Amino acid sequence: MTTGNGAGTESGGAAAPTEIERALAGAVAGGGGDAVVEVLARTRLYVLVARLHADIPGWTAPLPTIRDEATRRTCVPVLTPGMLPPWHSEWVFREVSLGELARAWPYDVRRLAVNHGTPYAALVDARPKQLKAWLKAVERSGGPERGVLLTDSGGPLHGPLAHGLALGAHLAVTNGLIWNRLGAAYEDYATDRARLRSPWGIPHRAEYRDRLAALMRNQLVGRVQEAVLRTRHTLAARLGRTPTREEWSEAVARAFTGRDSDDRALADRSLHHIARYEDRLRADGVLAPDCRVDTLAAFDLGRAVNVVRLALGARYGDPHEAEQDVLRLGELARGAYSSWADFSLGYLMARIVHRAEDDGPEAAEPTYRQSLAEHRMLTQDPTSPYRNIPWS
Repeated sequence: MTTGNGAGTESGGAAAPTEIERALAGAVAGGGGDAVVEVLARTRLYVLVARLHADIPGWTAPLPTIRDEATRRTCVPVLTPGMLPPWHSEWVFREVSLGELARAWPYDVRRLAVNHGTPYAALVDARPKQLKAWLKAVERSGGPERGVLLTDSGGPLHGPLAHGLALGAHLAVTNGLIWNRLGAAYEDYATDRARLRSPWGIPHRAEYRDRLAALMRNQLVGRVQEAVLRTRHTLAARLGRTPTREEWSEAVARAFTGRDSDDRALADRSLHHIARYEDRLRADGVLAPDCRVDTLAAFDLGRAVNVVRLALGARYGDPHEAEQDVLRLGELARGAYSSWADFSLGYLMARIVHRAEDDGPEAAEPTYRQSLAEHRMLTQDPTSPYRNIPWS
């Protein structure tokens, strides 16, 4: 049996925090326990953990329990992404899938309480037979959705802070995370700390501040690639038009005359990759024939927003500091680009060129298709921040 504590109605007519809570409320209102399980199977779920316990190496806190006064049942409480409370320095969250819950379920508990006491609540039967159904639902769904645009209706939607957060929307879409939130978790406490360690090499706050400063200065996107683009931009300003491929190549060769052989070789490859993918983007209708990508700074700035959110989740900073950093990143982006479309093209070009350089053009093909799909989603979806927040 699945019931709701007010689920299926929106308090005071207010919008659900995200599409996830809206779907859950709809499933509960429809009265179908299977439909609720299907929603939960493709949703990130969270349990509250004391940070003191979360920091114990190799130990996972047992699932918490509460007593539901309406049914007098003991339940395991979980929250969906849109229902996480504000950031707290000593309380963190662990992400759990419905499958993980089924495998670690306490033998003497028979209910899962989702968003307990809220308008988006569901009380889900958790007897052994139902636990098996949870596992099957997760297998069918493939787990939490990725490649989706999730917006928190209660988060920043307009203004400078929303603008800054939207710089990180590419990675948020890639991972199926809410784009406009500075809060209790990015993914979850342990994962946020792990992602900072690898690939970012950030084990503590001091290193975080240093790495963020480097991202703000566009020092990680690739100095050679940026020099190749800067050379074309300078030549275009002198000629009053975009130079031909041959003119650009000759200018790069001159600019790199005094560099070592590795830099010269990388410059040649970068020019080739950039020209190739600009042609692809023109053919796919997202780069105008007379336009070009002049800087890859968007890649560092977009990633920087996500590093700020990871650090906040890892408790390497507080919300006020994170907000100031995101505002600064917004300022830097407006100084480097003239529109959301230009910013997005700079981001995806950097992502594709680096993948082609590291793993070869064949390996970059899936990255190109994914990046193109995300660019189109962010620039065309009517709910996207790129359609609703003015660039300047």
